Amino acid sequence: MLKYAYFPGCVAQGACRELYDSTAALTQALDIELIELKRAACCGSGTFKEESALLEDTVNARNIALAEELNLPLLTHCSTCQGVIGRVDERLKAAQSDRPEYVEQINGLLSQDHCSPYQGATEVKHLLWAIVGDYGLEALQQRVTRKLSGLKCAAFYGCYILRAQSHLPYDDPHNPQSMENVFRTVGATPIEYGGRTQCCGWPLSSYATEQSFQMAGTHLQAALDAGADCMVTPCPLCHLNLDSRQPDVETVMGRKLGLPVLHLPQLIALALGIDPKVLGLDRHMVSTRPVLAKLGL
Repeated sequence: MLKYAYFPGCVAQGACRELYDSTAALTQALDIELIELKRAACCGSGTFKEESALLEDTVNARNIALAEELNLPLLTHCSTCQGVIGRVDERLKAAQSDRPEYVEQINGLLSQDHCSPYQGATEVKHLLWAIVGDYGLEALQQRVTRKLSGLKCAAFYGCYILRAQSHLPYDDPHNPQSMENVFRTVGATPIEYGGRTQCCGWPLSSYATEQSFQMAGTHLQAALDAGADCMVTPCPLCHLNLDSRQPDVETVMGRKLGLPVLHLPQLIALALGIDPKVLGLDRHMVSTRPVLAKLGL
């Protein structure tokens, strides 16, 4: 049995609760054990470093240290969390030999919080990498009870999961195929389109809203033009911009889009025969009914 220290992040416990629920349903179906890190803090979503690199590194060294206490890899289902925490882990592992005094400074701050020191003894792993690299696509295929035949899926990787870290062991950051391989494994058809590895626009949304929505709309339009029935993302922040804000995106784009956007664990769990309601597919802003109808559900 695979076992991970689970870092759900903030968005999946709030605005995208369906991601939290579908991750639980999927991992239980695959006999993957998650030990939730209840004491973990928000990774900062890349904003902490604007105030202080030390702040970002200390907060996330603590998150990693909580996983190290359990002697387990830290698992997240959020690309942004993967990018931020994974980048901190890379930086601190390098600093253990290049700047040991900096790691000592961080561990001194952790000790004030009665937290174990950061040791650099584990790894940070997105759910996608755990499925592809640890569980394996062959094993996943054996669990499929409802092939998603005929469903055309457009992967939206976004940026953090691919390029925040200098080393990406499970995929090519410039031409990734891991999500497309998952789609094939569960019987769906991958759709290639421009923009699948670009930013969704979320980081701009608080100060350049129209430009943010134009970015999201461009990607949604490209996926639709390529024939996609749905878009699938491994990031809840991308999901917010692409699904929750799609009505606003449509206003900026001046046209109806109506493209359902699924979280990655929702798609995989559908292929395992799990009830769509358990997966929160009724919580989306853009109705997922066309996807379910195509699957005969």
